[in-house]
Amino acid sequence: MKAVQSVFRVGMVLWAGSLWGLIWVTSVLFGRQPDRVLAGMLAGHLFSIETYLALGVSLLALLLPVRKKFLGGYLAAAVLSVNEWLLRPVMAAARLHGTNFGLSFGAWHGVSMVLYLIACLATLFLVWNDDFR
Repeated sequence: MKAVQSVFRVGMVLWAGSLWGLIWVTSVLFGRQPDRVLAGMLAGHLFSIETYLALGVSLLALLLPVRKKFLGGYLAAAVLSVNEWLLRPVMAAARLHGTNFGLSFGAWHGVSMVLYLIACLATLFLVWNDDFR
């Protein structure tokens, strides 16, 4: 169990750091890549990876006694999952048709950004409290 706890702690911190780091990576990606469609595709792939990392860390948390203290992590994983599997198709349709459910791609992108920020803040809260011993 000690090994699982150690893997969980390292995974949680790396996941939280990669969430925050991806903000800077996507800024550089869109700033340096002249093809905005390619930049968007690459960023989307990176955000997908974050979702799977979130689910992996959350599954590890479920195996440990600290699972009740990981509520912020579960929130972050849920929000990233909504972004990945519910919002991404809506955004793609809005990009293709100009709007979807009455909102433009830009508006849906804004919703997605807010959800991502919620996930980032939830992981920051977890790392800040460091309640997993």
